[in-house]
Amino acid sequence: MSTATSLACKLYSGLTQKLKHLDGLPALALRLYLIPVFWMAGINKFNSFEDTVAWFGNSDWGLGLPLPWLMTFLATAAELGGAILLTLGLATRWISIPLIFTMLVAIGSVHWDNGWQAISDPSAPFANERVMESQEKREIGRNILREHGNYDWLSSSGNFVILNNGIEFATTYLIMLMALIVLGGGRYVSIDSYIKIWRQRRYNQSS
Repeated sequence: MSTATSLACKLYSGLTQKLKHLDGLPALALRLYLIPVFWMAGINKFNSFEDTVAWFGNSDWGLGLPLPWLMTFLATAAELGGAILLTLGLATRWISIPLIFTMLVAIGSVHWDNGWQAISDPSAPFANERVMESQEKREIGRNILREHGNYDWLSSSGNFVILNNGIEFATTYLIMLMALIVLGGGRYVSIDSYIKIWRQRRYNQSS
């Protein structure tokens, strides 16, 4: 091995040794991203619990799920409890499991039939027929607003879009939760990390 190669290997090894103390930051970033997602989903179900039960159970205009009261309770508890535990970085791997199940149910029962995209965009990948048809409808809506409303003011906060409600967001959250099962709460930035340190010290003292 040449001197230059040996030096490069030493520099790389030294850098990775220093960076390992920052390996908790990706897990922290995932947690911080998911906390408001699950808190808002859970608090909305909690505040409209009976309506959510009706939506879960009704097969005509709802999801037609079995045991709708129990399903609503479990989903609400998982999302609110999950947001709290993710905030603390406590039992991160364990709480990710019911949250993953919640996302799988949402994907299968709510979003699957709408395709991939969450927001209709005919120019983006995975645009299905439903998304392609949305372009004409959006233009008709814009023309109506231009003719009968103050379109510049109405669109000053952003462009009008059509919600497709596909699996895109739920799948993204699912992938992030799967990563947390591997990463845990994150070194130095979670209660899980300090519990692990405490247990390791107790083990070392007893051995």
